[in-house]
Amino acid sequence: MRDNTIMNGKKRTRWQRRPGTTGGKLPWNDWRNASSWRRATQFLLLVINIYIGVTFYYWVRYFETGGTSVFIPRPGGIEGWLPIAGLMNIRYTLETGYLPPIHAASMLLLVAFILISLLLKKSFCSWLCPVGTLSELIGNLGKKLFGRHFTLPRWLDLPLLSLKYLLLSFFLYIALSMPAQGIQYFLMSAYGMIIDVKMLDFFRHIGTATVVFVAVISVMSLFIRNAWCRYLCPYGALLGLFSLLSPFKIRRNADSCIDCGKCAKNCPSNIPVDRLIQVRTVECTGCMTCVESCPVASTLTFSLQAPTGNAAPKPWWQRVALPGWGMTLVLLGILFAVIGYAMYANVWQTPVPEHMYFQLIPKARMIGH
Repeated sequence: MRDNTIMNGKKRTRWQRRPGTTGGKLPWNDWRNASSWRRATQFLLLVINIYIGVTFYYWVRYFETGGTSVFIPRPGGIEGWLPIAGLMNIRYTLETGYLPPIHAASMLLLVAFILISLLLKKSFCSWLCPVGTLSELIGNLGKKLFGRHFTLPRWLDLPLLSLKYLLLSFFLYIALSMPAQGIQYFLMSAYGMIIDVKMLDFFRHIGTATVVFVAVISVMSLFIRNAWCRYLCPYGALLGLFSLLSPFKIRRNADSCIDCGKCAKNCPSNIPVDRLIQVRTVECTGCMTCVESCPVASTLTFSLQAPTGNAAPKPWWQRVALPGWGMTLVLLGILFAVIGYAMYANVWQTPVPEHMYFQLIPKARMIGH
């Protein structure tokens, strides 16, 4: 809504502030607050991933100890931490038309995240990814300690942004250059069957160089928001490319915008939202921070079409704007629908017999490619 008044012979437009806001912001416990829905979704996925990590550790220990320790079933969700296997299996399925014989769930989870990016920008990174959540928490701690975040100059920021695409190119070459038969041989090898255990060992027996690297990234994240996600994450780079096709985007009504700049100031990806009609960039994660920062009603939305204010209404399918709760439902709906399909197709668990695990897992550190 707007209120047109005449002052000194000139028409002045007063746009309606978002209902229920104080200083342009909704309280954290308001059901309409998209940021609160995002934090709740992040927390849920972080807890799920911690549970997966702990149960997977105890599952591995059962086979390492020859069956003398407590047995906990292998959590199928561990496949989500095998993106390279997922890429290889996508290649296998596209070439053969069949689901892969091993680690199929890694492919299906990757497909779920790609579907999310095709529909809802790179929202996996800001709503579901546990690494992104931890990076954000470190950034929030840095802001409390130092009072602000820092932005690198453009001449340094742009070259650093290219690093994640170089890493992505490297992993794509590894995963997609191999023919389907070679992929099957690799994943059915001793190394391929326990690739998830090898991944766990990487963290359990972490080297000095890796510790230094993680420490440097963590310190960087105190000063630069989402340093890992912005500059180095090849997973985010891949999803960002798919997100270019997303019909849902952050869209701005230039007529009702009061040019306060709060959206751009609060954007974790340093996107100049206040100067754009729609945000197309691969750096947008659909986090809706800009939407929650906007003090004017119906000016910024995550939608199919730009908000129209008092203009003639468009068909409902063009006016659809996702609220925070809607985003949570769609994201979790896609994720759990794919998990449900994996269970229905009997590929949620990798079909490696227990006797093979008893042979391979105790020797995992000695098994190479």
